[in-house]
Amino acid sequence: MNATHPHHRPRLALLLRTGSALLIATMFMLGKLAGQHGVALPEIMFWRQFVTLPMLLGWLGWRRGLHRLGTDRLKSHFLRAFTGMAGMSFNFGAALLLHLSVSTTLNFTAPLFAVLITGWIVHEKVGPWRWTAVACGFLGVLLIARPGSTPIPLLGGFCGLVAALFNAGISFQIRDLGRTEEPIRVVFWFAAFGTLFMAVLLPFVITRHDPATWAILVAIGVFGTLGQLLMTAALRFGAVASVIVMDYTQLLWATLYGRLVWGELPSPTLWLGAPLIVASGLVIAWREHRLSRLPLHSPMIETE
Repeated sequence: MNATHPHHRPRLALLLRTGSALLIATMFMLGKLAGQHGVALPEIMFWRQFVTLPMLLGWLGWRRGLHRLGTDRLKSHFLRAFTGMAGMSFNFGAALLLHLSVSTTLNFTAPLFAVLITGWIVHEKVGPWRWTAVACGFLGVLLIARPGSTPIPLLGGFCGLVAALFNAGISFQIRDLGRTEEPIRVVFWFAAFGTLFMAVLLPFVITRHDPATWAILVAIGVFGTLGQLLMTAALRFGAVASVIVMDYTQLLWATLYGRLVWGELPSPTLWLGAPLIVASGLVIAWREHRLSRLPLHSPMIETE
């Protein structure tokens, strides 16, 4: 996206993406609180998705834009929702089992898994820059896991890394859907199918809640929906390689929430491992941005 693009507003794009990071961090903080209030994971995920539906339907109805939800790709939306809900379950699971700062940092390994998918499954050329970034990123994971000392909970670490793996796969699905579907349509059908998936489990896990717990559950849906919308809106005004940097501010909010709500203090190894993971993700984003600007048959592609 260049400066002549009619929607090119880089400062607004950065502001929107920063707001998205704050909202997503808040959503996971509330999810952790809901779990401590005795709400089961499937119910947390149900309300996360269900609340999105009246929000989007109400807004589109007011704008007379319900026709924008029509699609010829329901199967693709179904598969994206299935993968997304699996990833979300591990995301919330990691938030429930780990310090927020640790679960957030592990989620930043998604670009590393995206490179692995690109090279080993999609069979696209991956050069030394991105392979080195992947190696450094997983070294950061080892530092955070602290093998040989007091490690993070095994199940929590597993959930965090599997969530990142799912997020990497989802990025390929969203990229494919983005060829024909506008963002609000993708968000709506994700919420619609996700609600149906969790509704099957809801009768087995739902319990009575006090008003405070209900407020937390509704807030999870509101913050999650607004975070998703701001995340996609940022791409309308700025390039991916520019705005993605602001996603890493989520670690600051997660650390702050952990300190204020639970008195969590990040371990020294987190401050060693997190910069490696963040730097690796930024290098991958930079190299992929460069590749996207090269001619299809450029000789530089072979060295990337």
